[in-house]
Amino acid sequence: MGQTPDRFPGEADEEGTIYSVNAVDPPTVGEVRYNGSAFRMRDSVGVFDPRNAGSGISATQHAALRQLIHFIEDGGPAETFASGAFYEMLPVGPFPTSYIWWESAALLKKIVEETVVYNGNKTIATDQWKIYDTDGVTVLTTVTDTMTYTGVFEASRTRTIV
Repeated sequence: MGQTPDRFPGEADEEGTIYSVNAVDPPTVGEVRYNGSAFRMRDSVGVFDPRNAGSGISATQHAALRQLIHFIEDGGPAETFASGAFYEMLPVGPFPTSYIWWESAALLKKIVEETVVYNGNKTIATDQWKIYDTDGVTVLTTVTDTMTYTGVFEASRTRTIV
């Protein structure tokens, strides 16, 4: 059996703490309580769950965020969005310039929009993404990539986030 830091066999008192179940949030700054399913702590800002302290939000809340990164990789809405989203690509043909995910085929509320501008070589000069708030009109974030080319090969890209 290994020895504890105090050089005695067995578990030292400092190695484990058992909390009584208390459904009331801690009233004092620096206090920790266990409500039966989660720890609750109080600091100078207020009461929080330490499991969510890093992000400040739960996994469910994070999944519901309308953050552009959730769309750029996957190409459209998925989890936390209602079924029935509608994808529009215009103009029809080899060089579309507008890609929009709408909440429905009624085309009333945008979710995410990509706008492409081509240069003379028919390569993409700028690629702009916009994510919309739940009203379908208010733009939450815009990300614009501006590309430079050597011939038809992309040489560099500059990203602007607003």
